[in-house]
Amino acid sequence: MRWIDERKKALMFQYLFLFSAVLILAAIVISGEALWEDALKTDFTRRNRLPCPAYPFGTDWMGRDVFLRTICGLSLSIRIGFLTAAMSAGIAFIMGMLASMGKWADGIVRMVIDWMMGIPHMLLLVLISFAAGKGLSGVIAGISLTHWTSLARLVRGEALQLKEAPYLKISKQLGVRRLRAAIRHMTPHLLPQVFVGGILLFPHAILHEASITFLGFGLSPEQPAIGIILSESMKYLAMGKWWLSLFPGLLLVLVVMLFYQLGKNLQILFG
Repeated sequence: MRWIDERKKALMFQYLFLFSAVLILAAIVISGEALWEDALKTDFTRRNRLPCPAYPFGTDWMGRDVFLRTICGLSLSIRIGFLTAAMSAGIAFIMGMLASMGKWADGIVRMVIDWMMGIPHMLLLVLISFAAGKGLSGVIAGISLTHWTSLARLVRGEALQLKEAPYLKISKQLGVRRLRAAIRHMTPHLLPQVFVGGILLFPHAILHEASITFLGFGLSPEQPAIGIILSESMKYLAMGKWWLSLFPGLLLVLVVMLFYQLGKNLQILFG
């Protein structure tokens, strides 16, 4: 009985954490949308102010509120992370399903995965973003097309294992087509894994979005993106403007860790 009570407490804690994490992330996204115009405002009368009650993260060299810019940057990163993680998970699911269609299909899928994983990740991300025209569309394309490989290998292995299940072999003998059997019988088993895998892709997507915008392949410089904020702050660190990079970088790490723990909790619950 004690073991059952402890397990119930653990499950309640995990559900509470999931609810709190989703609430915090939703609040950041909504706040970023609402504060977007204020984050772009400049006021040279308040430039380079230290953190204070009026400006918790201080102001930058143009008098912009670093707190507002950070919230808007995180909101943008979460939205990009959600979109790119969903697209990557979709590609991984399709690849995993294709691998179960036969040896020739599995061979092609393995070849594509090995080819993608053989190229340095950041280099491939930059090349795709550049080829897609930089900007927001380039960032989304670059992240979406480079983050599916690890999840695809996992889904492929699960799909090949399910392919040997007795009920799928029986359906094949009854004349059910492979694609129909895969969609009808394998999809319900694979979707939870794809969903959790997509959540676990969020931290990578957010960090790579910040990296690509830090390198200048993302949005225009005036936009409040975390990568742009950190990139611009590097010029002023030697002048003692430590708050320009400390708080945005710290909040970025906290959001990434929150997504990571969210994915781990979902993995435990679905497991």
